[in-house]
Amino acid sequence: MKARKIYTALLTADLAAAERWYTKLLGRKADHRPMDTLVQWELFDDAGLMLSSSGEIAGKGLLFLYVDDLAAERLRLQGLGLVLGEDIPGDYSTLAQLRDPDGNIVTLATPPARPFPAA
Repeated sequence: MKARKIYTALLTADLAAAERWYTKLLGRKADHRPMDTLVQWELFDDAGLMLSSSGEIAGKGLLFLYVDDLAAERLRLQGLGLVLGEDIPGDYSTLAQLRDPDGNIVTLATPPARPFPAA
C-alpha cells in the first residue's frame, strides 16, 4: 500500500458544537465541509482531522498532537475557556489532556526529546 494522506476521524453527537470547540482548539475554522455530516481541517500536507456526526458511538476517540510549546498552548486555550489538564511527564514527551464536548480525549505533547526505538 502507498498511503497518500491520513485523517484522524472523531465522532460527535452535535457536529455544530464540536466544530466550534475544535475551531477554538486549532485556532482556525475548518477547511472543508464535503457533506452536512462532515467537517475537515487540513493540518499538514499529508494529515488532517475530520469530525462526523454519530450519536451512537460519539466520545470514544483519541487525538494526539505534538505542539512546539505546551505551556503557551495551555495559556492560549485557557484564554478560550478550554482547560488543559496537568502536565504528565513521559519518557519522550510531556503530555497534557483535555476532552472535547463528546468526551473524546485530546492529548497535546511536546516534541519527542529523543528518537523512538525501532520497531
